[in-house]
Amino acid sequence: MSLFCLVHGAFQGSWCWDLLIPYLEAQGHKTVAMDLPIENTSATLSQFADAVIQVLPKTDDDIVLVGHSMAGTIIPLVAEAIQVRQLVFVAALLPYPGISTLDQFSHSLDSDTLKSLNYQPNNLSQLEQFHSEPGMFEPASLGKDFSDTGVLMDFFLNDCQPDVAKWAISKSRLQQSMAYIYEMNPLKALPKVERKYIVCTNDRILSPAWSRYAARQRLGVDAIELVSGHCPHLSSPDLLASVLTID
Repeated sequence: MSLFCLVHGAFQGSWCWDLLIPYLEAQGHKTVAMDLPIENTSATLSQFADAVIQVLPKTDDDIVLVGHSMAGTIIPLVAEAIQVRQLVFVAALLPYPGISTLDQFSHSLDSDTLKSLNYQPNNLSQLEQFHSEPGMFEPASLGKDFSDTGVLMDFFLNDCQPDVAKWAISKSRLQQSMAYIYEMNPLKALPKVERKYIVCTNDRILSPAWSRYAARQRLGVDAIELVSGHCPHLSSPDLLASVLTID
């Protein structure tokens, strides 16, 4: 059986996997989760990866790294440092070696927004390759304040049961580190391990069209479709578990 290492996205923590874990463990799998240092303004992608590595036992040789949303920029760094069997991206950003996430979608932002972000690209010619891609984010989500409870409800938790959404809001954490947006990804290449991408068809944050495109172009796989919003581990943990455990 596998060890599923569950890496949370922005504004969340190890708690967000509590509904999923029983479904995985019921099938005999082991699980581990951690709190990333998202409240540390200066935390880097490498420090996020180190937080994952620290909780992984050194004796397991069947590790499945599951990264949600922001964590898509982190789990490949973990796989570069230790041996894992599979990377699973759930409604996740995908890193591009030597490029930041903002570099990847800056062409879809207007000049005033780029100016407000103090954004200055390093190599415009290198970024032209992203211009023909589908938009990474759903337009309605751009510029939203995700520290606002109402915004979290509308974009993260829109398809969750009311009690689950209320619980998730009460557990949400302040996202201070923006390394997953601004930091140039330190990878030289994506690790050569088995990959899986799960696209959430009702995602209100990350564009499903972009997710399908990027899964094929960046990972070389066809995305697995899950009828869910951005957080299937909260809204549809049983369905997510069934997809995670399919070889």
